[in-house]
Order: sequence, then C-alpha cells, then structure tokens
Amino acid sequence: MHLWKKRVLSLNLQETLIVLAIIGILLLLALPNLMPLISKAKSIEAQTQLKALYNAQTTYRYMYSKYTLEMNELDFVPPQTVQENGTANYRYEIISADNAAFKAKAEAITDFDGDGVLNVWEIDENGNPKQIIKD
Repeated sequence: MHLWKKRVLSLNLQETLIVLAIIGILLLLALPNLMPLISKAKSIEAQTQLKALYNAQTTYRYMYSKYTLEMNELDFVPPQTVQENGTANYRYEIISADNAAFKAKAEAITDFDGDGVLNVWEIDENGNPKQIIKD
C-alpha cells in the first residue's frame, strides 16, 4: 500500500514531457490572440510621451508666442530607446512648428507583431494623439 501512494504522487519523465507539450501547444494557440494586446499596451508609451511633448510645446508657446522645431528648447527629454540601452520603443521628433501650429511624431523602432509595419502616432496643437499607421 505504501508503494502505491508514492506512485500516485510522483510523475515519471514521460508524463512530465506530455504536460509540457500540452502547455506549449496552448501557448502557441494563445500567442497570436495576445499580439494585438501587446501592441496596444506598447502604444500607450507613444501616447503618453506625445502628451508630454504637447504640454512642453504649449508651455513654450505661452512663453515665446510660437511653437518650436527644436526638441532641446523644450522641457522634454525623449526617453532612450531600446537600441540605446533604454526602455523606449518609439523615436520622437517634431515634424513642423510655427506661430500657430505644430505636429510631432512617435515612430516605433521595433515591429511589435512581426508583420513588417511599424506603428506611428502623431500629435498636434490640439493635444489629441492619433494613430497614423497601425501595427
């Protein structure tokens, strides 16, 4: 009777491999469904940083009555990208700026879902981030 209890509580190598194979198959089935959620979560970085850039541009306009093309004139420091050993997945730039309007862009530096398309967001003087290219 004692040996039977040990057999019930322990798994042999074959049983362990079967369980791992089932878990692997389930992950392969679930991963494609999770990719849009991963892309959406990473795009929050772009929206947050573009809002900070909008706030910096608005402050600059209050002080100088115009928007600026120069990122270093703003109270905004773009985060270091993953290519620069940082954590950011987007590169930020000011596309246009004059007395009344500006436009800035956040372009992904990594392809989140592997389809060859990089995510791009823009913001203007109205302060609403817009997704230009969906990944």
